[in-house]
This record gives sequence, C-alpha cells and structure tokens, in this order.
Amino acid sequence: MLRNLLIEDARRVWKARGVERPNVSQLSVTTGLNRKDVTLRLRGLDDALPRTEWSSASKTFTLWLQMAARDPAKRRLPKSPAANEPTFETVARQASRGDVHHRSVLDELVRLGMVVEGAEYVELSSEAFVPAQDQQAMLAFLGDNTRDHLEAAVSNTLGNQPAMLERAVFVGGMSDEDCARIELLARQRWDTLHRELFDQMQASLDAATQPGTRRIRVGIYAYHEDERDTGVDAAPHAPQTKELK
Repeated sequence: MLRNLLIEDARRVWKARGVERPNVSQLSVTTGLNRKDVTLRLRGLDDALPRTEWSSASKTFTLWLQMAARDPAKRRLPKSPAANEPTFETVARQASRGDVHHRSVLDELVRLGMVVEGAEYVELSSEAFVPAQDQQAMLAFLGDNTRDHLEAAVSNTLGNQPAMLERAVFVGGMSDEDCARIELLARQRWDTLHRELFDQMQASLDAATQPGTRRIRVGIYAYHEDERDTGVDAAPHAPQTKELK
C-alpha cells in the first residue's frame, strides 16, 4: 500500500512540473522503486475504481430526480417515444450527452435497485443515488467524497489558497431521538439545496461557450454515535461550531 501511495505522490510531483503522464523511468527515480515494480503497480493503479462523477447512471438518475422534484408525475417515464412527453431515453441521452446507450444506463440503474422497470414504463424507486447493492460503486463514492472533503480541509489548514467552505456543528449528551430528529432536518434542508445547486451547475454548463478547466463538489454529512463506546465523556455540552469560509 505504501509503495502505491509513493507512486501516486510521484505522479502528482511530475504533474506539478508540467509532465502530465510521467514514464516508468521518471517514477522509478522519484520513488526509488525498481522499474519492474513500478510497471506492475501502474497497471493496478490504472484499474482503480472510476470516479463517480463519470458514471452515466449517476448523471441520468440525478437529472431524472430533479425533474421529479418539480413534477412528481415524472417519477414514472415511458420507455418508448411519446409525443410532447419526456422518456427515459431522452433523459439518459441528455445526461450522458449521447456517449452511452440508454438501454445500458437503464440496465445499470435496475441492477443497482434505483429504478423499477415495467413493460412500458420505468419508475424511480430511490430518493438518492446510493448504490448499496454494489460494493465497488459504494467504495468509489467513499473515495471520491472523502478525497475532496480532505483536500478542502488540508487546503484550509495550510492556508495556501483562499479558504473553501468547511463548516460543522456538533454537540454531546444527546439522545437517539434527538440525533435522528436533527439528522432528518439536515436531510430535508439538503434536498432543497441539492436541487438549487444542480440547477445552477446545469445552467452554467449550458451557458458556457467552451469547457472550463475546474470542477467543484459540494457535499454534506451527519454522523452520530454512542460516546460510551468510544471512551469519551458523555456529559452534555453546548453546541460547538467549526467554520472556515
């Protein structure tokens, strides 16, 4: 694992020097690993989990969910072309920009348990793209979300760039019911913010005359546990906040 991390870090070093794809010799010199070891490990790294933002299934599901939020009737879409009515095919084509056949996208969403397929219609069966039936996809989401969360935190800690949004509020001495109620509030507020962010992002892409070079991920999380299981003093304390903006 450490050797893989060395190679990944060496790639970043060379990229910072303007070398987009460093060769085996360059990586070998930088890491101190022999060429054969570097070659074998590069093959493994290239087969790593794909970034979730590249998933046509995720893009299609998100666009479809946005449509359903505005018009609940669109939770159910016809499979075949219909006059003056969006179909799953048109949604998938728009979301994937025509790069992936809509049948492949539908098969993937059905496999993940996100969509129920009938003879003539398909219907949303989930409120969020959480591919719980696919451990590889879940690990990909874990990697992507955790990577960017930590990147923002590290950037803010080092102070080399303008501070990015990184905020949290936490409290101890709560009951299970209190934690569940607070998490539900966060979920409900996120649903509204998620729709607004998606619309803004889509509008920016549609208005762009040429592709930009930057990406952005905005997320939210909530976590609660029994403090007795961690050995932490469970005495109540006032809410505390961590804010960087």
